[in-house]
Amino acid sequence: MTNNDILRRIRYTFDLTDSAMVDVFAAAAQSVSTEQVIAWLTKEGEPGYTPISDTEFAVFLNGFINTKRGKREGEQPEPESKLNNNIIFMKLRIALNMKAEDVIATLALVDFDLSKHELSAFSRKVENKHYRVCNDQILRLFLTGVQRTFRPDGEKA
Repeated sequence: MTNNDILRRIRYTFDLTDSAMVDVFAAAAQSVSTEQVIAWLTKEGEPGYTPISDTEFAVFLNGFINTKRGKREGEQPEPESKLNNNIIFMKLRIALNMKAEDVIATLALVDFDLSKHELSAFSRKVENKHYRVCNDQILRLFLTGVQRTFRPDGEKA
């Protein structure tokens, strides 16, 4: 999955307008224009499509956390320059204030079983022997489960 795909799915799931998307970036102290947001949300291959960089998407996710949970005290986290599915998964989980049981229940909505041990392996450091890569399928299923939770009457994105 590309950052743009995930951005579109988050926008749809939480019914965010273009101006709300700009506000999410602003919550992480990043100024973006509505035109930039529209270009990022445009589907690949269509005129005006612009890929969103890992750093820009990390800023969005940090802003999403700040928007959903409120800013934490002290210094704000620096956006990552390189994202992977594990980091994206963790940031979404933090933004939605989900405990392990909540994530497992969300994945159960899409008929996917994941144990607490498997879930905790996604949030370990790469050097840890129990670290596991979160592949695209698991992230996609998680996003679908989140969509079914927060927008149950919506069509598939």
